[in-house]
Amino acid sequence: MSFGGPQWPHEPQQGGQQGYGQQPQPGYGQQQPQGYGQQPGYGQQPGGFPGAPGPGPGPGPGPGPDPFPGAQGGSTPDWGALADASASRNRRKRWLMIGGGTVAALVVGAIVATAVVANGKKNDEATTGGVPTGAVSPTAAPTPEPTFSSVAPPPPPNPKDYISDPKKDKAPLSAEGLFPGKKLTMNKRVYTKGATSATTNCAAVTQGGLGAVLTKNGCQRVLRATYVKDGVAITVGVAVFPSEAAALKAKGQATGGVAPLTGAGVRDFCHATVCLRRANSVGRYAYFTQAGFADGKKVTTADKPVFQTSDDLGTFTFNQIYARGRAQASAAAGAPGE
Repeated sequence: MSFGGPQWPHEPQQGGQQGYGQQPQPGYGQQQPQGYGQQPGYGQQPGGFPGAPGPGPGPGPGPGPDPFPGAQGGSTPDWGALADASASRNRRKRWLMIGGGTVAALVVGAIVATAVVANGKKNDEATTGGVPTGAVSPTAAPTPEPTFSSVAPPPPPNPKDYISDPKKDKAPLSAEGLFPGKKLTMNKRVYTKGATSATTNCAAVTQGGLGAVLTKNGCQRVLRATYVKDGVAITVGVAVFPSEAAALKAKGQATGGVAPLTGAGVRDFCHATVCLRRANSVGRYAYFTQAGFADGKKVTTADKPVFQTSDDLGTFTFNQIYARGRAQASAAAGAPGE
């Protein structure tokens, strides 16, 4: 395994050079050394220069020992041959020095590479935090991995389940609890609350054919509240049913509307005139709105304040019913054994 350090060094490759321990061969441009006396020196011919008279006979001592063995005749050494021999010896020494240097370089390189590899391994382990979780350490047993339960936790309770099933929808229910406070603010639009009421006689607080629809689908009670803003009045009626299916049927069959609730500073409105009526439902609750001008003026499609008021109170009522389910679901999730 590599730890990021340098690899082992290779032997140097140079043209014409041999490794250590081999006999040096002559390189390019080199000449074989020649022995002494191979180049004829001057004075070696017995006759000397052409035409010169030969040595005359005469008494005298015989020739002495040759100071340069191997030289041919005469007493003068062959300086060229001596120079070539010296150069050859120097070349052999140089090859031996190069071979020895190569061996030393390889040994030093191996030591350095080993140190770098070992050092790189330590640095790599420090950077990566040593042996990863679950891996087998070279010097230890496998590190245990974290364990998790195979049983998935139960999903959180659904708020809609609590406002759809009367067996779960056990929280107290009142008109003041559903429509709290004295004022209502929606997107910086402030509505003042008027009177509130609650009854189990669902048909008694309706207009037109809505009473018959509520009764047929098992309406249990109706909670009402009235709000006013800038000459526009609206009454919201929330009808409670035994099931979500019954509330959906009442919404779909709705005709007529909830009767306006007067009092607490709000005069009678939406009588013998045109008002805006709407119906909707969530869970086992169906809610109805009737909005119009407090002075009895007919509502037209151009009267945007009336439509805005109906939108705001319808949204508020939906949010209040759903918040009821969310509170009960949260309480059930935190209860022991749930």
